[in-house]
Amino acid sequence: MNRAVTLDDWMMAGIALAAGLVAAFLARALLRWLAKHAERTAWTGDDVIVDALRTVVPWAAIAAGAAAAAAVLPLTHTVDGNVHRTLKVLLIFVVTLTAARVVSGLVRSVIQARSGVAGSASIFVNITRVLVLAIGFLVMLQTLGISIAPLLTALGVGGLAVALALQDTLANLFAGIHILAAKTVQPGDYIQLSSGEEGYVVDINWRQTTVRQLSNNRVVIPNGQLASTNMTNFSRPEQRLTVLVQVGVSYDSDLEYVEEVTKEVVAETMAAVTGALPEHEPAVRFHTFGDSSINFTVILGVGEFSDQFRIKHEFVKRLHRRFRAENIEIPFPMRTVTVQPGQVSIPQQRNQEAKNAAVAGLD
Repeated sequence: MNRAVTLDDWMMAGIALAAGLVAAFLARALLRWLAKHAERTAWTGDDVIVDALRTVVPWAAIAAGAAAAAAVLPLTHTVDGNVHRTLKVLLIFVVTLTAARVVSGLVRSVIQARSGVAGSASIFVNITRVLVLAIGFLVMLQTLGISIAPLLTALGVGGLAVALALQDTLANLFAGIHILAAKTVQPGDYIQLSSGEEGYVVDINWRQTTVRQLSNNRVVIPNGQLASTNMTNFSRPEQRLTVLVQVGVSYDSDLEYVEEVTKEVVAETMAAVTGALPEHEPAVRFHTFGDSSINFTVILGVGEFSDQFRIKHEFVKRLHRRFRAENIEIPFPMRTVTVQPGQVSIPQQRNQEAKNAAVAGLD
């Protein structure tokens, strides 16, 4: 210390520190006001940025006040250097946490905007968060005067051993990155695996993919298995799809009239049921002379996979009601059985008679 600390020094240091606290309070109040306005916008990125600034700006104001207070006091060169270094490390720590939150939040908002769903592909979010935290940690070490070159060398050598020990984990990690980069699967897609699992993709993280079934159960699938299996994605290249309903009418029916009535019911269903496509052109295709009916397929348009069950339900009810009103018969399966003259017996009775005759012949 070059000279004794006077009362004026303490007063000036207190004023500087108080100014930093007041600036932090005002900045937080201003950012709270900005956050309310950011919630009204359609883009979620501004919410992430404002929320992060509500943390870093007040701490930066406090650190600035503390630095000003330290500059006012007649500290020795060593103490002054330690104070500034401590404040700098604290500020780097806060900025690192804030940057990690901002970057991961922006990545999440971009993924949600592209996929159009509320789910998240947390594998990218986690990777970006870890990278930002790692960079901030290295900067902190460099600020404290610790050389990071030996640390990087040790990490490089140790990384080989870790890679060998975590082969399955790394395989799932890179499989997840490949799946998302190739855009074969995105959160919100409805998929079906060759092994039978199916449902909506909820999340793809560094190890596994979570799928929500229509029964609301969760199925966890390792990314490596998802990347190597045969899979049907009902949401790609678009969510809209067509579903088929099989119908049969009597051989006595007027097929032209059946087609006309069925198309009217299809158009009515498409216009009235939620999830149907009103612009879908009704399509009826006769294809088979069945045992008791002439069979045809009705093609319906649906907005996305789960809508098909509600649309099929309404269409079958409406078509059945309309066929009954138009006296169009949906026949039951029928068989014609011809009985030859003579004794009629059931198969079990004939088998027993044969056994009795064989026993009588032996006697």
